[in-house]
Amino acid sequence: MKRMLYLFTSGKLLRMNNTLVFEKEDGKKVHLPVEQTDSICAFGEIDLSKRVLEFLTQKQIPLHFFNRYDYYSGTYYPREHLNSGFLILQQANFYNDGKKRTDLAKRFVRGSMQNMLSVLSYYNRRGKDLEREIEGLNALKERLEDTGTIDEAMAIEGNFRDLYYKCFDTIIDDSSFEFVSRTRQPPLNRLNALISFGNTMLYTTVLGEIYRTHLDPRIGYLHTTNFRSFSLNLDVAEVFKPILVDRLIFAMINKKQIQAKHFAKHLEGIYMNDSGKEIFVRAYDEKLKTTIKHPGLKRSVSYRYLIRLELYKIEKQITGERGYIPWKE
Repeated sequence: MKRMLYLFTSGKLLRMNNTLVFEKEDGKKVHLPVEQTDSICAFGEIDLSKRVLEFLTQKQIPLHFFNRYDYYSGTYYPREHLNSGFLILQQANFYNDGKKRTDLAKRFVRGSMQNMLSVLSYYNRRGKDLEREIEGLNALKERLEDTGTIDEAMAIEGNFRDLYYKCFDTIIDDSSFEFVSRTRQPPLNRLNALISFGNTMLYTTVLGEIYRTHLDPRIGYLHTTNFRSFSLNLDVAEVFKPILVDRLIFAMINKKQIQAKHFAKHLEGIYMNDSGKEIFVRAYDEKLKTTIKHPGLKRSVSYRYLIRLELYKIEKQITGERGYIPWKE
């Protein structure tokens, strides 16, 4: 099973014979398992050559870059090896059809809401008193059906997510990780730093899976297709954030795997240090490899492959074969 590879320190990415080697600043060299790697995330300063990019293209491995604050800054996206002119035209036509685009965008929102409720129900069954919050969110979810535009759907989703986030302090048993409110650029406390980092990991994971399909990641439906590089991965990530990022965060904090010592203040924000990022990434990678029983396939699949299956379902919606039903945990 292939996995995402993470480079946290600065150094040189070198091609040696038929493999890649990462040379750290202290001169130590690490051979990278390219045959078991489907994408690479670089958090430190990386020097690389054209030969390395050619090798990444040959091996069909995207390289994602992040700045010093862990914000996604761009991707070296190898030549699409599964390009389909037919599907790209279908994606564009689907986007330009206001009714079809709105319908698909609302499906993404519905899937996101369903999985947020699933997370709260999980913890409610385990002694966290969230009955009133779940009832209020269910009522808000019903209002989605009355929306006629994407902006209206996103406004409902925004209100829904705000109420969902207010439940975090009930779920988390650690005063060092109070939620307070959602802050992003920069995150103003440890929990917000964790959420932002986890969401970024998911965005790049979905982007890597889109690369393995015929879909074009530049054409999204919930998030407007504009001058940003990619938007379809943002759409699909909305469905999986609650079950892949939020539940992982809750588990790691409550088990003391992530602690206050794994964060530091920099300028106006709070960010994870390298030790914290490595701990989180290892747990995130294990989560992606976790298998669950798929009711449609009648067999177990990993969460990473579940994302791929979600993309196949979106393809079918776009080509008119079958309506897209978001994964519900």
